[in-house]
Order: sequence, then structure tokens, then C-alpha cells
Amino acid sequence: MKRILIATDGSAAGREAVEHGVELAAHEGAEALLVHVVPVTEMVSMNGFGLMGHVPHEPTTLDEKLLEDAKTLADTQGVRATTALLRGEPVGEIVGYADAMEADLIVVGSRGHGALTSALLGSVSRGILARSKRPVLIVRASPTRQPALV
Repeated sequence: MKRILIATDGSAAGREAVEHGVELAAHEGAEALLVHVVPVTEMVSMNGFGLMGHVPHEPTTLDEKLLEDAKTLADTQGVRATTALLRGEPVGEIVGYADAMEADLIVVGSRGHGALTSALLGSVSRGILARSKRPVLIVRASPTRQPALV
């Protein structure tokens, strides 16, 4: 394995995908291709009566920090890594970038939505799995424990 594309969105599953992907890249001696996808436009309210409009999305410091944090993790593990902030629809951008960079594996987190939510909203990880001709590793976030109420 030479290149592993690791996608992050800042969610718990996205952070775990970065951790697992970087660990795998270190084990394999592979380069980590760290990506985050932002939309091209955002829908915003144009008035108080429900009229919506599209405005260009400007990447935020949070968008950049996600990639910086992932790169820092790779650096601490001695993994050669590059970052890319992609713009567009996440599934298409991730699959297209993986193809362009000839990635050997795509690592992505699963949000863990229920069946109904996934059916209504779709799932980036499911879309990547369906559209990619490359192997895909989907990382589910570890469950968080809630303290018992006494």
C-alpha cells in the first residue's frame, strides 16, 4: 500500500477514522492523503418569510483546523502526509480525489445514524462505498458512556 486517503468531517467518527487511517499508514509505510470537503454554496434565509438563497461558502478556520490537526497526528507518528481542502459534494469529491491520487484505500468515518435518518439524509460513507472502485474502510465511532443516574 502506497497511499491511503483519509477523509474527516470533524465528527467523532471522523476523528477516529483519522486515528485508524494514520495508524494503518504508519504500519504500511504509506503516505496519508488527508481530505476535508466543504460545500460550494450554503443555503441562507434571505428574509424573515422563508425565502432561501444560495451564497458561496467560504472555508472557515475550523475547516482548516481539521486538516491541521490530522496532519499533526500524522507527523507525530512519522507518517508522510498531505492535506487537501476539497469543495463540492462529499461523495463525488472524495471518490474523485482518491482516483486522481491513485489511493490504495479510502478511510472514512460512519456517523452511525439510524436507518430512517440514513434513508432520508443519505450517508457519505455509504455513498463512497457504492461509488468507489477502491477498497473502503468505514470506521464507526466508539460509543460514549453516559453516567448512570442515581
